[in-house]
Amino acid sequence: MKNSALIKFILLVFIVAGAYQTALFSLSADNRLDKSLGPQEEITITVLYPSLGTIKELAALRENGLINIPRLSVLGVYHEKELTDYKKAQEFVRANNLRWITFHPISGPLTEDTLFKKNSCSAEFEKIFEESDGIIFFGGPDMPPSLYREKTNLLTKIEDPYRHFLELSFIFHLLAGFQDESFKPLLESRPQFPILGICLGCQSFNVGTGGTLTQDIWSEVYGKAYVEDVIALGREIWHENPFNLLAPQEKFTSFSLHAIKLDGNGKFCAAMGFDPKEMPYIYSSHHQQVEKLGKGFRIIATSLDGKVVEAIEHERYPNVLGVQFHPESPGLYDPEIRVRFSPQEMEPVNPRSFLEDHPPSLAFHRKLWAWVSQKWAENHLEASRIP
Repeated sequence: MKNSALIKFILLVFIVAGAYQTALFSLSADNRLDKSLGPQEEITITVLYPSLGTIKELAALRENGLINIPRLSVLGVYHEKELTDYKKAQEFVRANNLRWITFHPISGPLTEDTLFKKNSCSAEFEKIFEESDGIIFFGGPDMPPSLYREKTNLLTKIEDPYRHFLELSFIFHLLAGFQDESFKPLLESRPQFPILGICLGCQSFNVGTGGTLTQDIWSEVYGKAYVEDVIALGREIWHENPFNLLAPQEKFTSFSLHAIKLDGNGKFCAAMGFDPKEMPYIYSSHHQQVEKLGKGFRIIATSLDGKVVEAIEHERYPNVLGVQFHPESPGLYDPEIRVRFSPQEMEPVNPRSFLEDHPPSLAFHRKLWAWVSQKWAENHLEASRIP
């Protein structure tokens, strides 16, 4: 009896120990950014402009399965002299236990004269690049036209110059440009490195490599000086929602849903499988666009009339993609979010339902994020093979 009791006791110990180990494993698996796993097992994405809105968008993209990376680490990079209050984003990360997101302020001084050359931030740019598997440049306000050698249009609104200083200089270091064609870009060492530019990010790609911008689409491209005249042009010309400018008290969204035209040789067709005859709807809110192309870029999507650039890609570095629209917006994937576009709509509209009703619009956005996620993973694996 004593031996039998002893055996039962030993078995019980093993069972309890096994259950404990299983519980520990489960906790580790659920915690997608357990730092004890080591950096070699994480895919690290650097994000410029890690504001509260950006962090919420990234969290929503993961929650909705658009960014399907089990072990994702996000490094939010910004300059200490930017005017955005990044403490709000940091407090949100702490309050929601988003341990997969960290922040990295840069403090080196930058001026308009030092952006497109080796400068006080060059060493940090190189280190961030080396430790990242991909980079995203998010949307934002108008940049100073002096950075692309133009006078400032009265409709251009400059809000945060230092943000543009940081991001344009980083882009120049990554891709080089017409400003100094002898400069060796960081991507020469990793040509497959993926970089996504969204809205302002797309424009920054262009300016950072020596291109220019149209400062106001409606007045410069369409010759319209009044909101009512823009409304008369029709929805496909509304790259931002004119009703939001005309009647702010109605709380219309600033975004516009309109179709785009795809280049059959561009990434959307050649890599993501879309037919150039398909015209997906996108979500946009901007009044500026790419004008003279920066070094190495080509246009791969436009508005239906061909007058507004909707996407660009790099010809030398195949995983550098800039989109003028907003594929990160939570409203595109959440069936509960509703917005109003115009006075004619008595009830708010769910953008996701709109995309579903206009194929292949929802699939277009999902495939874009699937492609980006795949390139992050491939770049991570490739980097891990480098001795």
